[in-house]
Amino acid sequence: MIKKSIDTKAPINDIIASRWSGVAYDSEKTVSQEQLLSIMEAGRWAPSCFGDQPWRFIVCNKSENTEAWQNLYDCLAEGNQPWCANAPVLIAACHDTQFSLNDKPNPWGAYDTGAASVSMCLQATDLGLMTHQMAGFSADLIQEKFSVPERYLPIAVMTIGYQDSEENIPDAFNERELAPRKRNPLGENFFMGKWG
Repeated sequence: MIKKSIDTKAPINDIIASRWSGVAYDSEKTVSQEQLLSIMEAGRWAPSCFGDQPWRFIVCNKSENTEAWQNLYDCLAEGNQPWCANAPVLIAACHDTQFSLNDKPNPWGAYDTGAASVSMCLQATDLGLMTHQMAGFSADLIQEKFSVPERYLPIAVMTIGYQDSEENIPDAFNERELAPRKRNPLGENFFMGKWG
């Protein structure tokens, strides 16, 4: 995987530092069921409000179920389809809008599902895989094609796979894949004791 250096103001865990959202996947390398189970376990143990675990993930592994993978691929925005075409795994992240314990609205379901998603991304990185989360998809199509109950909202789609070698990166993705990683300065997003 292409290593991209980052500028941190304090040391951080290597897995966090090396995780980034690439777009050039190796179409010849599949993700094993064992790897997927490890990634799902990481999501399973994420924190959630009241331990409610509002996340539901629809995992579509191209090598195991081409039809399911194609159904999720067809839900992607036109701009995402070209780079997702070689990703061996597509995952739809959905969250329960209600608490399972009392069916009252759960305003933290999306937040908790995001926590589970990040756990999965970090575990995938630890396994030498690349992930990319995206918002360019049709939630209505996912609900329709996968019979998702109305109370569960699709909020993201994630790709998982092996990054393609640098010499095989298509020209269309070259600039995006090789661009340096950037983040806002700490003081722009993190405030100590008061806003701003």
